[in-house]
Amino acid sequence: QVQLVESGGGLVQPGGSLRLSCAASGRAISTYVMSWYRQGPGKQRELVAKILSGGRTNYADSVKGRFTISRDNAKNTVYLQMNGLKPEDTAVYYCNMRHVTAYGPDFDSWGQGTQVTVSS
Repeated sequence: QVQLVESGGGLVQPGGSLRLSCAASGRAISTYVMSWYRQGPGKQRELVAKILSGGRTNYADSVKGRFTISRDNAKNTVYLQMNGLKPEDTAVYYCNMRHVTAYGPDFDSWGQGTQVTVSS
């Protein structure tokens, strides 16, 4: 059974930084697509960033140049470094672990989420 545990959220002032961590247990993350999603108040969940097993990354336009996703397969952990935070980044951030085949995803797991609040 896979468990994803996020940490690192909190309250930060605009322009500040946070680093989120997602520690996985039960399966090795090395062959999975690892992603961060977020859901702001009254909004739908949206993809923030993802990192493929080979290290290729993709970002939402709203966070490009400010956020960096990385993975440490030895620690079975994925990170999201968030710099230049804005009030609109306020959301619950979720870690996602997904395995994708040529026929589509065949495994999908979510963490419980960590709250990020950007406010002065």
